[in-house]
Order: sequence, then structure tokens, then C-alpha cells
Amino acid sequence: MIIIDAHSHLWLRQDTTWNGLRIRTKDGNGSRSEFLGEERQMLPPFMIDGRNTAEVFLSNMDYAQVCAAVVVQEFIDGVQNDYLKTVLQSHPDRFFCFAMADYFQDGFYDQVLRLLDEDGFRGIAIPAHRLLGRRLTEPQMMNMFKAMEERSCYLSITLADGDRQVVELREVVEECPRLRIAIGHLAMADQPQTPPWLNESWRKQIALARHDNVMIESGGITWLYNTEFYPFPSAVRAIREAADIVGWNKLMWGSDYPRTITAITYRMSYDFIIKSAELTDTQKAAFLGNNACDFYAFRNLPELPYIKNMSE
Repeated sequence: MIIIDAHSHLWLRQDTTWNGLRIRTKDGNGSRSEFLGEERQMLPPFMIDGRNTAEVFLSNMDYAQVCAAVVVQEFIDGVQNDYLKTVLQSHPDRFFCFAMADYFQDGFYDQVLRLLDEDGFRGIAIPAHRLLGRRLTEPQMMNMFKAMEERSCYLSITLADGDRQVVELREVVEECPRLRIAIGHLAMADQPQTPPWLNESWRKQIALARHDNVMIESGGITWLYNTEFYPFPSAVRAIREAADIVGWNKLMWGSDYPRTITAITYRMSYDFIIKSAELTDTQKAAFLGNNACDFYAFRNLPELPYIKNMSE
């Protein structure tokens, strides 16, 4: 089975701010970060230098038999374009990396063009759930989307909970029907007010993938259901519900590495799908890798045989 991680993160060091609050790797314990006024276990405790590198991730991927990974970006990690450019150069067959612009600056359109035309990125990430003060349909945004479409690029986007940005993104989809779009975090499936299968606003966001150029990835699904913990039965049900809305060919698995593996192992972030009796082998294969392989056009994937543990 081909396994591809459609939502992960890499950084050399966290050092940024969000809403005026600091986010940075702590001195003396690099697995922890100062995060919006409190201390958080940002990385697994064995990653002690604060560096969330491609090489460590590749070791995890090889162990878990994950052939390739899509690296997205988030404001809370700081802009990592310079580092991800080197990752693409060093490991072109194992990673698809998204660039990210500073969408709070008026000149972000020109910045995006440089990232695509000069730095060689093929995709742009937008954490739109953190841009509620801006509209996705404002002129500079729409010009950016059209430029991306002309260059056959990809858009990775996380929307706000529910349907608050659905109308805006639907307009983008209709204006740019050839812009390939991946919506993140299974549309933020776990809402405390109501489960997704009873949540009409969640269903509207998932339904965007009925458009030919739109996919849904489940990055952080184990984080969304962390209170339930392994084997995450409600996560499986949410994935099945999304498939009922748009079809199994529209869904991709994502781990949200490395944050999620502070609580579970990397293999566990997809193993609950493998072991689920509620999904067919065909559904598992599509969700865990085949869909992402086709969507992102991965080629030359390595064969990763299972290596027996010393504890077995």
C-alpha cells in the first residue's frame, strides 16, 4: 500500500509572534516552546534541539513506511520558505513543499510571484482561518489565485470552522476552475457543539470538494479527536461521513507531524485507519496514499519494507 502524508510541518527553529504573543523554541529544552503565553510540548521529547528537520522526519517516514509527505506552513511556526526551498532541492522525490507569504502586507502578491517564479515552489499555503479580517475574494487575493492557476500551481488552505469562509472559497473555485486546492484538517471536523455528521456548516465546507479541482485532507485528525484517543472511532466516522458527501477519491490522509506525535507515534497517526473494520481495503488505499499520489503527481516513490523491531 502506498502511504503519503498530505499534511505535515518542518522548521529549523520557531521564533515568531501571533497577535502580539511570542512563539519560540525554549532555551535549554528544545522540544518545548513558549506558545502564546504558556509553555507547550511542541516536539517529541527526544527532539531536544528544537530543529524539526527533514532528516528526522524522513527517519520517521521510513520507519512508518510513508513514501512521501506534503509540507504545509502555518503562521504559528513562522515563515519557513528558505528552509523548505533547500528541502525540495535535497529530497525532490519525498517532499512536496508549500511556500507561504505574509498576507498581512499589501505586497504579498509580488512575494508570491517570486516564490513561484524564482524559488521554484509549486504551491502556496494560506492559513485562512487566521485571516478572518481579510476576504479571500479581495482583488489582490483573486489576482494571486489566477496567477497560480496560470502556472498550474496548488493551493493548500485551512478554513475557519464551519461555513464562515465557504462562500468566499466557492467563488475562488468557480473563478479558477483549474487551480488545484487542498482543504485542510478535514474541515475542522471535531466541533464541541455538535459532531460533524450532524453539523450542516461542516458538511458545506466538505461539499466544496464536489468541484473537480478540490480535495480534502485530514491533517491533524488525531489532534482533533485527542480526547478520545486511539483508535479514534469518531475520527473514522467523520472520515466516512466526508466520503459519503464527496466520495473516497476526494479524501487524503494527513498527520500534522510533528505536533501530533507528542501524544502518539507517527505510525499510530494512520495505523488506526489500517486496523479499522469499518473501511474496505480499497477505501483505505485511496485515503492513505493513492489519492494524494495522483493529486500531487508523486513519482519515483521508494519501496519501504517493514523492518522488524528489536522488541518483537
